[in-house]
Amino acid sequence: MSLRRAKLVCTLGPASADETMVVELIRAGTDVFRVNLSHGDAEAHAALVHAVRAAAEASGTEPAVMADLPGPKIRLGELTGEPVRLEAGSTFVLRGGDGVGDASGAATTYAGLGGDVRRGDRILLADGAVELCVRETGPDVVTDVVKGGLLRSRAGVNVPAERLSLPAITERDREALTNALDLGVDLVAQSFVRGAVDLIGLRALMGWRAVPIVAKIETRPAVEGIGALLQQTDAIMVARGDLGVELPMEEIPVLQKELLSAARAAGKPAIVATQMLESMIHAPRPTRAEASDVANAVLDGADAIMLSGETAIGEFPLEAARAAARIAEVAEERAGGFRAVAISPSHSDEASAIAHAAAQIAADDPAVAAIACYTETGRTAALLSTERPGVPIFAFVPDPAVRRSLNLRWGVHALPAERPPNTDAMIARMDEGLRSSGAVAEGRSVVMAASSPAGKGHTNMLKVHQVGEAIS
Repeated sequence: MSLRRAKLVCTLGPASADETMVVELIRAGTDVFRVNLSHGDAEAHAALVHAVRAAAEASGTEPAVMADLPGPKIRLGELTGEPVRLEAGSTFVLRGGDGVGDASGAATTYAGLGGDVRRGDRILLADGAVELCVRETGPDVVTDVVKGGLLRSRAGVNVPAERLSLPAITERDREALTNALDLGVDLVAQSFVRGAVDLIGLRALMGWRAVPIVAKIETRPAVEGIGALLQQTDAIMVARGDLGVELPMEEIPVLQKELLSAARAAGKPAIVATQMLESMIHAPRPTRAEASDVANAVLDGADAIMLSGETAIGEFPLEAARAAARIAEVAEERAGGFRAVAISPSHSDEASAIAHAAAQIAADDPAVAAIACYTETGRTAALLSTERPGVPIFAFVPDPAVRRSLNLRWGVHALPAERPPNTDAMIARMDEGLRSSGAVAEGRSVVMAASSPAGKGHTNMLKVHQVGEAIS
């Protein structure tokens, strides 16, 4: 059992679509598999989810599946003779409607673009490879090319998010969400979130099938409204790709630290994503800068790091996953003194106060090898994770969907459990689970947190227990 605390999210794609590769990625340390619904069709997405479930059964593990919704992303239409080179100083027209484009202009997927932008606005294409400045607006948007570069069909079109009147949840999102929930995904990532109302709308669409939402922070309004967003979301993703296009690139490293700090204070897990090991799409080893980037995300307090193209379309998906896991492990083992200053979450109720006390006991008593909890909703494990204890957290959870969702939580290792009839049975079953899984050796001390009576109400029990001792 790997006791790495920072979790690993790997994106599935053509390079990792078969069950055999998914099994190997699980063995490499993947905790959550991301299915990007922006690419491929419903049949392809279903095949990826089925591959994860089959691999999980074959390997005896329970990785989570996160469906990433497309969101209101604007893209260019088809281009002829691609890649098309745009030269600085030339004119490029963004047109509504259809048609094949070239170096003089192209259609976009958003017919209302001309009504949203203003003269002088900056528009970036292909993640900033080309920069445009709006000269004229109308049905067609006439722009001057400020920075030239190469374009391909379906390249992204980035406009300041506060300008756009596009709905936060598109018809494509609605269809993708329905399909994802039908497939039984464990998490849903919402793209291009601009405000808390976007999250409220998505949760309402889920209805009785609600699963945890991961808000992707990739717009200026999301950064500026992070406090309100954190009250509505279950987790955030620092999506540095589009965020680095929307905001000045030099601000992104500091923003990453600020967003992780805010998430920690709110008790919400945070993923750091985009170009973590980008060179490994074509190389078997990461660059030193990439290794530092992964390690620094861990030291900044990220609950998880995410690989995108590295495992989805890369030539070395397995090597990339192994590298990310190993870099994170070494950062945790040897760089504790450089970790970001801990931000204590609020202890406004009995459950959070008990989680804090459990972590404090583990910190003060070197004989404590782990913290164990019994939880049916996952909240006790989440509270313990937020405290960042120096020992592993083993959460005993009856519901497999809850167990899988906890894979995003720092330091939490979720284990199966039957609902106990009483508190003594709950303690005994945690004891047996720790021993049979090899998590904690007999005779070692653990701190146990749970509700008493078992599974009833909120967390109100704290006990230091020696593994293997009789329950009195």
